[in-house]
Amino acid sequence: MRNPLIDIVEKAHRKAEVPVFRIGDTVAVSVKITEGEKERVQTFTGVVIAQRGEGVTEMFTVRRIVNNQGVERIFPIHSPKVLGVEVLRSGKVRRAKLFFLRHRIGKARKLRERRVVRGTRAALAASAKKAAEAESKKKTETQLAGV
Repeated sequence: MRNPLIDIVEKAHRKAEVPVFRIGDTVAVSVKITEGEKERVQTFTGVVIAQRGEGVTEMFTVRRIVNNQGVERIFPIHSPKVLGVEVLRSGKVRRAKLFFLRHRIGKARKLRERRVVRGTRAALAASAKKAAEAESKKKTETQLAGV
């Protein structure tokens, strides 16, 4: 069980709208990069192979292949440097962690596509948002009762 005071402090650092995606999805993550005085946005496109953590410490791992070399980056979901996550393709998987993709070569690396009916992704995002609001409301009520 988490300390309710930590939840109150973390709430200020959470993003209002959390991106909705699943393990196995091919995503384009927009990241803000600062080079000296200049800032620019760079996209990192790859497959989500893992998610871990909760609250402000929630992170996801994206893997892609560059010049026949595997590259993985771990992004904090609530980081101000992560500007957005766009789902390009949904993969059909039966595992929570896709570390077995590290050892696959060529076409064996591809995941089957999960067909999404039009409007379903928006409905999924809306239901996830409602669930998050209900959960935060429930936590707030329990915190107020405990304090």
